[in-house]
Amino acid sequence: MKEITDILKAYKKAAKAHKKTALATVVKVEGSSYRRPGARMLITEDGQLTGAISGGCLEGDALRKALSAIVQQENKLITYDTTDEDDAKFGVQLGCNGIVHILFEPIKADDALNPIAILLALQAKRENAVLVTLFSLSEKLQLGTSMLYRAEDNLSKLPESIQNNVLKDAEEVMGNKTSIFNSYQTDNVQIDAFLEFIHPSVSLIIAGAGNDAQPLAEVAYLLGWEVTVIDGRPTHATAQRFNNANKILVCKPENVCGQTEIDDQTAFVLMTHNYNYDLQLLGHLLQTKAPYIGTLGPKKKLIRMLDELDLRTPENELRVHGPIGLDIGAETAAEIAISIIAEIKAVFTGASSGYLKAKKKPIHVYEMKSI
Repeated sequence: MKEITDILKAYKKAAKAHKKTALATVVKVEGSSYRRPGARMLITEDGQLTGAISGGCLEGDALRKALSAIVQQENKLITYDTTDEDDAKFGVQLGCNGIVHILFEPIKADDALNPIAILLALQAKRENAVLVTLFSLSEKLQLGTSMLYRAEDNLSKLPESIQNNVLKDAEEVMGNKTSIFNSYQTDNVQIDAFLEFIHPSVSLIIAGAGNDAQPLAEVAYLLGWEVTVIDGRPTHATAQRFNNANKILVCKPENVCGQTEIDDQTAFVLMTHNYNYDLQLLGHLLQTKAPYIGTLGPKKKLIRMLDELDLRTPENELRVHGPIGLDIGAETAAEIAISIIAEIKAVFTGASSGYLKAKKKPIHVYEMKSI
């Protein structure tokens, strides 16, 4: 979500300066690529880039293609085939051994459902959603960003002939929380689709406003996570100390759950260095459906807290991450912050948190359906 947020900020600035823009979206990847489908980049007519569609190797050529889309005011699909030994013909020398399909969409301010308008609607609610982008690998028909689907409502400019089928697939994506590709037939034309599942950004709630909480809040901010800092000490929980936090609360443990929203993307980190505060808060959190709870300190501290709360069960020992973080040999507060952030990310994505070089399957896998 951070990339989308940055793009929306850049578009607002460009629109204010009356600059024309285009949105580039990676809609499909075959083989290896630095970015996966759903990666986006905003390009202004004067060459400013926000976001990324590659590791930097495609951006120069993408700028030229985006300017062409802006001038012609039409969507364009560009394919970069780096499986070709002579990939130098693109002037990009990717060396990724993959095929990358990128859709360029000029942003038309008079279109009420242009890609930016749809992304703004996505950002407006903290809810799971599905973005549908339509393109064609075999035809010149490039419909672009066409629908935002949520459980309760949706925005759509889908062709009527495929609307019901796309809605059915969007419901499936929402239920499985997994992005898919599909293709649809309309008027003897095949339309390809990327149905992208998007969940809200992680909400990181840090209980503790000590010095070691500051790098944790900063790393989370850089990732685009929503950061809340809570402490019982008004001298520590201040905007001056946590200037990038979305919310700062001074409250007692028993009031934390009532002042925070807990959803399936919420992570709590207990690091007040106040045993009684952490103890009371842990007792309240275990009564909620918070998907991630982590405690700073040794395992024996967690066991002691669970014993005192009379909540020591195999389920709770498994549920609470204590000691918190991945084993990366962290020592300093900044290193510990990286360890904690990495574990939270792995938990929410269901990743193994092992070495990528040991992974037998592709790093990114999408389901491919056929009509």
